[in-house]
Amino acid sequence: MQHIPLPCNDLTNSGLIIINIISMPYLQLEVIRSYPYATKKLLAKRIGKTYAKIMKADANRITVSIRELGEGGIWRCGNHEPMPAAIMMCDIRQGRDVHVRTLFCRALIEMCNEVLGLETGQLNIEFTQHSGDEMYHQRLGSFSSEWSADEGAI
Repeated sequence: MQHIPLPCNDLTNSGLIIINIISMPYLQLEVIRSYPYATKKLLAKRIGKTYAKIMKADANRITVSIRELGEGGIWRCGNHEPMPAAIMMCDIRQGRDVHVRTLFCRALIEMCNEVLGLETGQLNIEFTQHSGDEMYHQRLGSFSSEWSADEGAI
């Protein structure tokens, strides 16, 4: 996420408004352990390639974050005692059907379990779908277009 200060006349905010611009897709993984830099880089690369292939997207648009919240940082609640968990929040452009998103989820779970040693059932994945004009890419210099199946992996 990029914070951009904009001038304003509001003295309570020191004359600035801060807006958040998120590059999409923005894939945010939150885990309870710490991992070496090389492991996180490998996982980010694999997530990016997998997203581009399955979700038919330009790899230059993909941003991955891995947040290490530490022991006790994420819990899955239920009828029994809470259990340690992991979660991935996927902010993406709208338009992919549930079958495509399911394929992506299964691939994510497999790679996160393999690379990070997560336990089966530990990772949940959630999607928030956006229109293209809600996603600005500084590197590309524009808002995203609406997703199309013809986009493919570039």
